Amino acid sequence: MRTRRLGELTVPAEGLGCMGMSEFYGTADQAEAERTIHRALDLGVTFLDTADMYGPFTNERLVGQAIAGRRDEVVLATKFGNERGEDGSYRGVNGRPDYVRTACDASLQRLGVDVIDLYYQHRVDTTVPVEDTWGALAELVAAGKIRHAGISEASPETIRRAHAVQPVTAVQTEYSLWTRDPEENGVLATCAELGIGFVSYSPIGRGFLSGEIRSVDDLASDDFRRHNPRFQGEAFEQNLRLVDRVREIADEKGVTASQLALAWVMAQSDRPGSPDVVPIPGTKRVAYLEENAAAADIELTADELARIDQAAPVGAAQGDRYPDMSTVHR
Repeated sequence: MRTRRLGELTVPAEGLGCMGMSEFYGTADQAEAERTIHRALDLGVTFLDTADMYGPFTNERLVGQAIAGRRDEVVLATKFGNERGEDGSYRGVNGRPDYVRTACDASLQRLGVDVIDLYYQHRVDTTVPVEDTWGALAELVAAGKIRHAGISEASPETIRRAHAVQPVTAVQTEYSLWTRDPEENGVLATCAELGIGFVSYSPIGRGFLSGEIRSVDDLASDDFRRHNPRFQGEAFEQNLRLVDRVREIADEKGVTASQLALAWVMAQSDRPGSPDVVPIPGTKRVAYLEENAAAADIELTADELARIDQAAPVGAAQGDRYPDMSTVHR
């Protein structure tokens, strides 16, 4: 597996998002999830991404249990800031310094580790100056509890303000062939300018770009995507046409649509003026993990990249990314 640089942190060119192993994407299977993590490590996909709110709390325990005995192989990332109760209730975005410290200690305990490699502010709390939140993160770095700090779904201005307090190692934001916002809103350019890495979550468009979701009925009854505007009504039909254009290129190249979507994200690292871009596709099954990992070996020519850009240009996807967009890009 090739490597990329997130600030001063070296990671594989592709990571693994672990959220769906515990929540949001239908029924969870802990045994298969652990097998998936073990297989990821065997394949060199050693950059694992979790968060305290996934489960809530159960995903960190799952990841910690899966990496026990192999901790030294792993670049471990988790997040704080989307506060939830033990009953799953959502309490809101929390960036208060005292909460940052408490959340970090709790994550360390659940993960069963002494230090977190990359600790993200999951969402920006607009009621707390970002300088205060990042002051607490700087203290955690100094205390040896975290090695690097990152931020998710933040605007260029917020990224700059945080970076002035404590170096931002990575910005994590949704980015894929149907979510190219970071190219338009200045986030990618800001990361490149400041030497910050970029981590792409949902690089396969929450599975939509695989081409395997042809109807909302293909999703489990408790799958959160059923409530996503992009998976509903006319937006769904229009987005299917985008997927079919991408799949046509994938078929010609002899790869899956998911692999083409991932290869496109990874290829953005080589664009002039772009930071290193690392996708973290999520899966809870070994078979999909192996398919995704193989995408790291796919090379796209300039002509192929141009065709993909034409098939899925900036702004082509229809519908908002979330039912409530108020907590993103702040």
